[in-house]
Amino acid sequence: MLAATFLMSSAFAQAVPVPKPAPKPRDGATEQRSAPPAPSAPAASQNFPNPIPPALRNLFNGGSATPTFDANQKALASKVSAYLSGLQNVSGNFVQVGPDGSRTTGDFYIQKPGKVRFEYDAPSQIAIVSDGTTVVVRDRKLGTQDNYPLSQTPLRFLLSDRIDLMRDTNLVGVSADDMFISVTIEEKQALIGTSRLMLMVGAKDNQLKQWTVTDPQGYDTTVAVYNLDTTKKLDPGMFRIDYTNYQIPNN
Repeated sequence: MLAATFLMSSAFAQAVPVPKPAPKPRDGATEQRSAPPAPSAPAASQNFPNPIPPALRNLFNGGSATPTFDANQKALASKVSAYLSGLQNVSGNFVQVGPDGSRTTGDFYIQKPGKVRFEYDAPSQIAIVSDGTTVVVRDRKLGTQDNYPLSQTPLRFLLSDRIDLMRDTNLVGVSADDMFISVTIEEKQALIGTSRLMLMVGAKDNQLKQWTVTDPQGYDTTVAVYNLDTTKKLDPGMFRIDYTNYQIPNN
């Protein structure tokens, strides 16, 4: 399920390539993917950004097992930490690209600490909701609702009330160019393996642009966000989870 992959793995330049479909599993964290193809112009009807495929050579600090960061990288990490900590209430639109290249769109809503809702556009009948403790993946078509602890999903870093990337995470990469500041967090779990989360923030406007989750098998799920609104008052009810009365809808 695409939504489950997003959870558990889970003002752009418009002329960028889309992520490569179905990347092969990677054996090591420092393995490099070949460079993406040259950018091509998007279709005229497209009004949302193309998620940018992560290049592994840019995610890690020289492939070091124990990364060290210079003063500039520490300053960049501090800047992103301050931005994420200050981002308390936000809504907008998203484009999600799965490991197989499939693309879905929808709306998202974040209310910190810990609350988020992703509503996927038709024909998908998926919704992802976190109430601050638990994340559910709801499938209206099948009438199912899968539950995951928020503490075990990459979403917790994005939804933390306050975060210091250097102190609170296993930060393994910090880089920047004219367009983006990118930070990469790595997690190693004995039974599951190594997963990574890369967050990208605009270098000029200092706004969240996208994140990529790489699961322990080496597959990427990328979510690009746009039309961000930090002024809209969100209804707390949209983050409530009904555990007792979830039924298959009538067709």
